[in-house]
Amino acid sequence: MCAYTLHFVKGFLCILYNRNHKSTPMIPIKLLMHISAAKEKVFKALTESNELSKWYTTIVKGEFKLNEIITFEFVNFAKFKFKVVAITQNEFVHLEIVESEFDNVGHIMKYDLDENNGKTRVRYTYEGFGEMDDSYANMNYSSAKYLESLRQYCQTGKGEAFGSSSYRA
Repeated sequence: MCAYTLHFVKGFLCILYNRNHKSTPMIPIKLLMHISAAKEKVFKALTESNELSKWYTTIVKGEFKLNEIITFEFVNFAKFKFKVVAITQNEFVHLEIVESEFDNVGHIMKYDLDENNGKTRVRYTYEGFGEMDDSYANMNYSSAKYLESLRQYCQTGKGEAFGSSSYRA
């Protein structure tokens, strides 16, 4: 939103400043985690549907290629479609929500990887919230929970994907 508006008054273009304009700052969720597994293994867990279904949600459809659409279905709860907006092998994957039953279209989820002391460091960022409301709090908690599931999956082979028998609600 812009604090300035353009108006034609008696044939003249006028620029008016809206004093009551309040920009909505974006409040990202940022999480950091270390996983005792190679970057290649973590990246694979983040970008292959059959791997994601073992730690994130049991129904994942799509191919992780630039501009492709990935569908994440949380059975009896919700379905989200994400567009792959950035991806570099074993380095990062960034996804934008393009279809959702909730008010989060345009939100972006980022997983950035690097090596740190023999472990894979995962820097997770979720962008799109304008305020720290209940939706923000829920996503913050859920993001941390799923990152722990990712870590367990990469380190032990056992994740806690939504809809699986090992999922803890």
